[in-house]
Amino acid sequence: MAGAGRVVLVTGVSRDLGRKAARAIAEEPDVSRVIGVDVVPPRGDMGDVSFVRADIRNPVIAKVIAKEDVDTVVHMSVISTPGSAGGRNTMKELNVIGTMQLLAACQKAPGLRHLVVKSTTTVYGASNRDPAMFTEDMEPRRAPRNGYAKDVAEIEGYVRGLARRRPDLRVTLLRCANVIGPHVSSPLTSYFRLPVLPTVLGYDARMQFLHQDDLLSVLRHCVVRDIDGTFNIAGDGILMLSQAARRLQRPTVPMPGFAVGGVGSFLRSARVADFSPEQLSFLTYGRGVDTTRMREVLGFEPRFTTAEALADFGRGLPITGGHAEKVLSAVARQLPDPQRPETAVGPGGARHG
Repeated sequence: MAGAGRVVLVTGVSRDLGRKAARAIAEEPDVSRVIGVDVVPPRGDMGDVSFVRADIRNPVIAKVIAKEDVDTVVHMSVISTPGSAGGRNTMKELNVIGTMQLLAACQKAPGLRHLVVKSTTTVYGASNRDPAMFTEDMEPRRAPRNGYAKDVAEIEGYVRGLARRRPDLRVTLLRCANVIGPHVSSPLTSYFRLPVLPTVLGYDARMQFLHQDDLLSVLRHCVVRDIDGTFNIAGDGILMLSQAARRLQRPTVPMPGFAVGGVGSFLRSARVADFSPEQLSFLTYGRGVDTTRMREVLGFEPRFTTAEALADFGRGLPITGGHAEKVLSAVARQLPDPQRPETAVGPGGARHG
């Protein structure tokens, strides 16, 4: 019956994944309306999604939720790249202040029944003290001190606070592995698109990926099911960074960690790739997450494995090497050897050689 389905508000629809998520949710038979919210209109077809220009940092978002009779909110507007937000300060304001205002609006909306938040496995961090696989009840071995990871940790804290204040509200928190796909733009996909990949000497990071289509599928899955809780979302299997580079036919140049950080700073300033300290930690140690709860409690099974997601991403990449590899190799040879090179690693990475 028309009008009997769920009314869903999706934030962050000006970005490609947010727009596609809103469209995918609108295709669910149990959803009657989808309202996409952002400060600027999306580029691309919105399908049956209604767009409302609104800034979630402004209390006016509460009026949108009330006026549209929203019963489900899908929060997609947590940004991982400072460059796309206009700088780190703006990124933090959008991520943290924006989420606080949105959650305040959710708390005041009596008709709201379900909140779905796209989070990230970045919240677990990456260090040499990590377990082989993080489960949802584990804390990071080193609490994030800055950047995207710190934003996400704060956001998750605010989400848990809302769940305590509104026990009648179902809250589904999705900690997604690195989302990858032919059209995904993120710090990791920017790194993999480089003609030559700088890697950290002595380490081989473990990686899991989530295909962009599986991200859209799990959001649709959550919106129409009455399941709450925190869930790791990732494709089956793990790839080492060296394996990923070979499969993408990307040459690598191993460097000391400080040198990779220097190259990353250069690439960031040149707007080629968005390197950050947490990105460097991830490329050193990697991360693995347990997805048992995803299957057994959430009832979701990704269509793409980690390896298949990477293969689909790599299909459109040009084969590289040659001159760029020689230049980067020459830079690596001129770098001074660190006085005490780190060679031993914990379970977060495996030594080359």
